[in-house]
Amino acid sequence: MPSVPTTWRDLSDPALSADPYPALAADRARGAVLRHEPSGAWWVLGHAAVTTAQRDRRLGRVWRDREPRELLEPFNLLHRHQMMENEPPEHTRLRRPVAGAFARGHVERLRPRVRELATGLLDAVAGEDFDLVHDYAEPLPVLVIAELLGVPSTHADDLRLWSQAIVRMYEPGSGDPDGPVVRAAVAAATDFADLVADLADERRRRPAEDLITDLVATQLSREEVVAAVVLLLNAGHEASVNVFGNGAVAMLRAGLRPGDDVPACVEEMLRFDAALQLFERTALADLEIAGVPVTEGERVALLLGAANRDPAVFEEPDRFDVARAVNPHVAFGVGVHFCLGAPLARMELAEAVGLLWQRFPDLALAGEPVSRGTFVLRGHSSVPVTAQPS
Repeated sequence: MPSVPTTWRDLSDPALSADPYPALAADRARGAVLRHEPSGAWWVLGHAAVTTAQRDRRLGRVWRDREPRELLEPFNLLHRHQMMENEPPEHTRLRRPVAGAFARGHVERLRPRVRELATGLLDAVAGEDFDLVHDYAEPLPVLVIAELLGVPSTHADDLRLWSQAIVRMYEPGSGDPDGPVVRAAVAAATDFADLVADLADERRRRPAEDLITDLVATQLSREEVVAAVVLLLNAGHEASVNVFGNGAVAMLRAGLRPGDDVPACVEEMLRFDAALQLFERTALADLEIAGVPVTEGERVALLLGAANRDPAVFEEPDRFDVARAVNPHVAFGVGVHFCLGAPLARMELAEAVGLLWQRFPDLALAGEPVSRGTFVLRGHSSVPVTAQPS
């Protein structure tokens, strides 16, 4: 077979973090699957190839402890027991009790509370210029997921700081054991786990109407409950913050408003500028992806943002269409690792988007948004806006 094209993209390049899509489009045009020479992994960029690969059970999540293990044990311990880092049957065992807790109606029960929290945040900035991330997009999902799980809101600031420190480790070049990223992640993982373990012990003694209570009543071990809660707290707000911020910036730059179909607008926010750009898996057996042979043990990086801009699937993929009718994006993943919190994220985003533009129909950028400067988890740290209430 002909040789597979290669790419040398530097994922730590600030220009790529600022706007990855032209580069990803150029790579995708050369093939649905490329060899990424700097990492030695296969890059999967086409929508069909990404979708197929996510459903292929010969590709799985294989957790490898970060080195040095002794230093990074608090970080490794949280990930070693997470459902996202395991495959069936272990993944099934870890996911089932969490899915069962979600199915008991916790998400829809929160909708009035989401509206109340969002309204309060908007009331606080009415008549002022404000930071859309710091004052609205960031605090809302933190408060929501904390309330769902049963974590006191007084820890909201801690949760956000801990989450940011932990997920920074997912970026390329973050693993210097003497660097500030590793030190911050270890401290955050330690403090985060201690808080959750204390809350879990309290719920065993005094059950409440929350998800931690549901989880401690299952067969999960203490370490598994802690890992599950930390994953839900991180994933339950990290993606929502970045989807909202990325989507809002795209809309404001284009002078767009949500329109009558807010859920359709939310789906376009999820597609247009993906919060999670890269999701890695490992070949558990020899296989082919889009005709490219992959050997057991090789790493495969699914480029979700590139798949969501594939012109073979999406008409005018680089245009934000608030009413896009056909939108099979892969922002939540596909297959066994499909995001468990997707219903919560969709509900929360729809409420947040609808209320924001209802209150501030003339919302506009008041300055240049500030990127987080990261590629894997893409987002903004600041989005200054100006608005007057309707």
